[in-house]
Amino acid sequence: MRIDKFLKVSRVIKRRTLAQEACDRQKVTINGKIAKPGSEVREGDIVEIHFGENVTRFRVKKISEHVRKEDASGMIEIL
Repeated sequence: MRIDKFLKVSRVIKRRTLAQEACDRQKVTINGKIAKPGSEVREGDIVEIHFGENVTRFRVKKISEHVRKEDASGMIEIL
């Protein structure tokens, strides 16, 4: 799955356009490599997002195209 879509579906970032902008500004890395919006993410990958001074780091546990709001937190594991 594309990283921008995964960030939106897992509700880490609210909108896909914001996820694309974060990737374009090199704020997102997958396994230590800078991610473009179309970069593929797989189960077990480590993703880091830089929000200003804060860094959010998580592992991808599950990938799904459509997820209910209550189940979205099960897609990632905060590290």
